[in-house]
Amino acid sequence: MTSFRFIALLSVLLMGIGLTTSCESVKRFVSQDLEEEDFIIGKLYEDELVREVPYMPPPPKEQKHPHAKKSSAFEIARQGGHDDKLYAAIEPWMGVPYKFGGTTKQGVDCSAFVGHVFRTAYGTSLPRTVRDMQQQIPSIGRSQLQEGDLVFFVNSHGKPSHVGIYLHDGMFVHASTSNGVSISTLDNSYWNKHFLRGGRNSRKR
Repeated sequence: MTSFRFIALLSVLLMGIGLTTSCESVKRFVSQDLEEEDFIIGKLYEDELVREVPYMPPPPKEQKHPHAKKSSAFEIARQGGHDDKLYAAIEPWMGVPYKFGGTTKQGVDCSAFVGHVFRTAYGTSLPRTVRDMQQQIPSIGRSQLQEGDLVFFVNSHGKPSHVGIYLHDGMFVHASTSNGVSISTLDNSYWNKHFLRGGRNSRKR
């Protein structure tokens, strides 16, 4: 009888060890699966490499002296703008290279760049990702865009994946995958095709 009880107890212990091991395996599998799912989702929302020639806006109507130094795209855009705080916040970032997940002047992605500018210019905190920004910021149409509004774009998967800051006359500034922080235009064939919507943060002004 004692031997029977010992064998039964041993069987229960072994089953318990087996279940525990099984549970740990399940946990590892689920954890790995979730990590892979997050990676796939991240890839869907990652900025696409958009090869575009650096945009140069037309100079203002007031022509400078023919031998004057040629203005940069940012300087030309600034001349036609009105929000001095916005342009002052953008200027230190011009030319910073693009880096997915980057948040510094060594490399920055589109949403981090927009977030830095809004904190500096307006003292406003925005969501970290494009997906969260476009879900939380009220929508406006393309014809309603004003200086300092956000512009959202989708990638080839149809997912919101890129954001910039609208300036004026169709121009917007963003962390471009090919040119870093630079000026582009909504008339560009890629940006025109992939434009999703504008967004206006009510706390911006």
